[in-house]
Amino acid sequence: MPRGFGRGPGRGYYYGPGVGFIVDIIFILIILYLLFKLFLVAAPYVIALVVVYIIWRLIRPYRRPPWGPWF
Repeated sequence: MPRGFGRGPGRGYYYGPGVGFIVDIIFILIILYLLFKLFLVAAPYVIALVVVYIIWRLIRPYRRPPWGPWF
């Protein structure tokens, strides 16, 4: 028999039926934690870029109406 087919029914749940669910929850929590940490690191840079963009818009010479295109 080719690899990957297992040994038939009745021999699953090597660690018990609920362990896979717990492992999935742990992986999801780790991913959410990493995304939160990434957000905390990136947020000051985004705020700084927005402030620089606002200052740049205020000091550059008047070329078009303020309701025109943003760029």
